[in-house]
Amino acid sequence: MVNQRQILMGVFAAVVTCGLCAARGQEVQLKRDYNVKPVPFNKVRVDDDFWTPRLETSRKVTVPYAFEKCEETGRIRNFEKAAGLLEGEHEGIYFNDSDVYKVMEGAAYSLQVHPDTMMRLYLDKLITIMDGAQWDDGYLFTFYSVPKKQPDKLWTNIQSIHEQYCVGHMYEAAAAHYQVTGDKSFLNIATQNADLMCDTFAASKRTDPPGHQEIEIGLCKLYRVTGDEKYLDQAKFFLDQRGRKGNRGPNGDGGLYGTYSQDHIPVTEQTEAVGHSVRAAYLYTGMADVAALTGNMEYVKAIDAIWKDVVDTKLYVTGGIGAAGGHEGFGGHYELPNMTAYCETCASIANIFWNHRMFLMHGDAKYIDVLERVLYNAALSGISMKGDLFFYPNPLESTGQHARSPWFGCACCPSNVARFVPSVPGYAYAHKGNDVYVNLFVGGETTIETANNKVKLTQQTRYPWQGAVTINVEPERSDTFAIYVRIPGWARNECVPSDLYEFRRVGHEQVGLKVNGKEVSLDIRGGFARVERKWQNGDTIDLNLPMPIRRVIAHEEIKADRGKVALQRGPIVFCLEWPDNDGKVLNLVIPDDAKLKTEYRPDLLGGVTVIRGKAQTVKRTTDGDIVPTKEKPFTAIPYYAWAHRGRGQMTVWPARKPEAARPEPADTLTYASKTTASFVHVSLDAIKDQTLPASSSDSSALQLDFWPHQGTAEWIQFEWDQKHKISSVKVYWFDDTGIGACKTPQSWKVLHRDGEGNFKPVTNNTAYLTAKDTFNKVSFEPVETDCVKIEIKLQDGWSAGVQEVVIE
Repeated sequence: MVNQRQILMGVFAAVVTCGLCAARGQEVQLKRDYNVKPVPFNKVRVDDDFWTPRLETSRKVTVPYAFEKCEETGRIRNFEKAAGLLEGEHEGIYFNDSDVYKVMEGAAYSLQVHPDTMMRLYLDKLITIMDGAQWDDGYLFTFYSVPKKQPDKLWTNIQSIHEQYCVGHMYEAAAAHYQVTGDKSFLNIATQNADLMCDTFAASKRTDPPGHQEIEIGLCKLYRVTGDEKYLDQAKFFLDQRGRKGNRGPNGDGGLYGTYSQDHIPVTEQTEAVGHSVRAAYLYTGMADVAALTGNMEYVKAIDAIWKDVVDTKLYVTGGIGAAGGHEGFGGHYELPNMTAYCETCASIANIFWNHRMFLMHGDAKYIDVLERVLYNAALSGISMKGDLFFYPNPLESTGQHARSPWFGCACCPSNVARFVPSVPGYAYAHKGNDVYVNLFVGGETTIETANNKVKLTQQTRYPWQGAVTINVEPERSDTFAIYVRIPGWARNECVPSDLYEFRRVGHEQVGLKVNGKEVSLDIRGGFARVERKWQNGDTIDLNLPMPIRRVIAHEEIKADRGKVALQRGPIVFCLEWPDNDGKVLNLVIPDDAKLKTEYRPDLLGGVTVIRGKAQTVKRTTDGDIVPTKEKPFTAIPYYAWAHRGRGQMTVWPARKPEAARPEPADTLTYASKTTASFVHVSLDAIKDQTLPASSSDSSALQLDFWPHQGTAEWIQFEWDQKHKISSVKVYWFDDTGIGACKTPQSWKVLHRDGEGNFKPVTNNTAYLTAKDTFNKVSFEPVETDCVKIEIKLQDGWSAGVQEVVIE
């Protein structure tokens, strides 16, 4: 962790007190804003069995750990070099500055909730360094400042180098720091840079849009804290340049960057979510902010249509977005693979930002329903419960190739988690006029300043494990107003706000609502139970949300989920993982009539509710049929809690029909062998799992490949305890040309081990082929051997891979 000596070095020589008691940033009155107003995170005190430990872990572990990693990896040294405090080359990726800013934003949020002198001093130190690194004209980007300033490089590749993306995160961090501390030192750095941005990019000057959206959100936050409309105007300018005809590229397919950066057509004409999912969700968030602050309804119309496209066809059951790893983005309609799901952690966080804005704009609970689904599943999966390991992609199925990492070369996800988790309390409540909204069920309290009153709400609940919520109401003065209590879609028999996922059976337990102990009828308005009365101190609302186990069925167009079922209880989506199920889960079938029950396990994974039941195991016969073998008990855990106990199989979508399972392979020579390889990337077991791919480029069935080896000689070996008579080998090659770096090999050959332990080539009767999308069979004179080796020569400049091997 960042120790006190590191924090104090170069800041103050004497002990000082933390300045958090100084005046906070003054609230600016805006001309327009969202229809519904959020209650800021710092106005919510959390006292909750589920969230309090996570907020404390974020404060004590994640934020300091992220700062430590920023120091270890040279991210902070880059600023010191730019400020003239150190010498040397730039370290790491060109957009590494953004990670430092994001962690600083998270630290500011944490300071508001828990003042910490050492952390405040550390931030002061960083701000002083950044002030020294900033150019006289306001420019601040270490990649073009180290080892010396390179003014000829500025803005020469904004599509890819991400100067604007980085400073957008700086604006957000500076706004947060100012709001928490009242200190303008960081804000001044940000506004000086934003002034340069406004002067550089304008209708009569540079009109190319940012390559990676984010600055639009940051500029809106600067407008909120300064009241200077030029920052809002600049955010709108950047939005309006995207897809503009004057910026059409050489291919004539829209703007400069195409669909990958949502630059194919003007943003107000877009109706589908396309391209890189993080860029997209940041764009839609920025559009919502600008729409709310300017009243521009064209943006609203566009993001309404895009939101419907996502929720109707592109949302994972965990709330994740982004199906394709190649461009880290959206696939086509209903393209939602599980094993290769990308579901980037940053995309989940951005999806929460976007859905929260949509709620503030429309006041409909369906947006909070989506937000909650992301929050408790896809987003929480991105960080370990100890707070120092992270997922970049969040797949919905694994054979053991996935594990959280301590950090990444491109560390956008860990730093995003560091700023996001401390802000979670800010999604719980909102208000409009005299009325208040209870969006999320989190133990603790808040005081909401409405138009004419102050209303203190105190929640007591064991959500998400139990559906009982008690809300104590204490208005400053007794008055008539409405409290809108969200009735989650899952409690109204609606899995998501579309037909993308549905509960297999309608639940018959009814939501219960009491005021001062008396049952009241539900007056549902946009997903909220509206309770209007003259409220006074001591009034209570008791909400009871039944939490039966729900079987989720996916839309028939989602090929990956056909014949499968997901389990959900309350907002939590469950998965089956290997430690609870004798090492294997992909060969299990959970029949529709299987009886399921829950059990709370305080000793497991920090305390979780699990689902138990009985499933059937299935196996493939040598004839290719799939047959049941035995009944066995299974246990499902919350999806967010997987990958804490080592690598192994996991699935969110176990089979409900035998043909949808990955059966235990038949007892073939290949499957029975001890298999080794010169190098393994992805999965060695994949080459003998008897799951045939749709094509050579199909990675959903997994493959063994040799990436990043290129042009090398590789081998795969199959060994048995006794000799077998063998006369042919079939290989199905993996080739993702155009997407990745694997191509069918230059050549290959089969060798067998003789009685003296030497490997000799077989005498082949047919040619060694390297065709794509089919098995390549080589027949040879029969040999009796206990070991076969396939030697593979990779093409120069290319790697290669194998989908499946059959030895006969």
